[in-house]
Amino acid sequence: MLDNANYTPRLKALYADSIRASLKEEFSYKNDMQIPKLEKIVLNIGCGRAAVKDSKKAKSAQADLTAIAGQKALTTVAKNSIAGFRVREGMPMGAKVTLRGDRMFEFLDRLITIAMPRIRDFRGVSGTSFDGRGNYAMGLKEHIVFPEIDFDKVDEPWGMDIVIATTAKTDAEAKALLKAFNMPFNS
Repeated sequence: MLDNANYTPRLKALYADSIRASLKEEFSYKNDMQIPKLEKIVLNIGCGRAAVKDSKKAKSAQADLTAIAGQKALTTVAKNSIAGFRVREGMPMGAKVTLRGDRMFEFLDRLITIAMPRIRDFRGVSGTSFDGRGNYAMGLKEHIVFPEIDFDKVDEPWGMDIVIATTAKTDAEAKALLKAFNMPFNS
């Protein structure tokens, strides 16, 4: 999908066509550069105890995250040795990937329109998970809600952290931006 030079992700076009104008009007910005926009989306899977018992679990998490993101995920390693948890420095513990540009908009579109409706007993995401500087963090209990993951080949469902970084200065601006992208907030 991203190979075509003329292709623009749906949410990127929506942002350029209508969201920018509505945010400028809502918050009465004097300059177009003040309008908040998405900066990056960081995805993280931590394997925890499973990685300590079997080092192949971190490779499995990395492969799954690569499939979800459409971009190669990095393996995260332990910074310190912790004897009580049998963790040694440099031991693979999970995977992470940072998405920017068109891949970021594609992922956000798939998260909102495909993955979230597949979550069991889903009642929306918390509207209070902002950090005070316009960034939003959320977690998924299982990564298998994404259609890229073959349900039958998954040996263990991983939890997943998703951090959406914006250029917004306040939480209200960031929430308005994400709401414009149809993020299903429950409050």
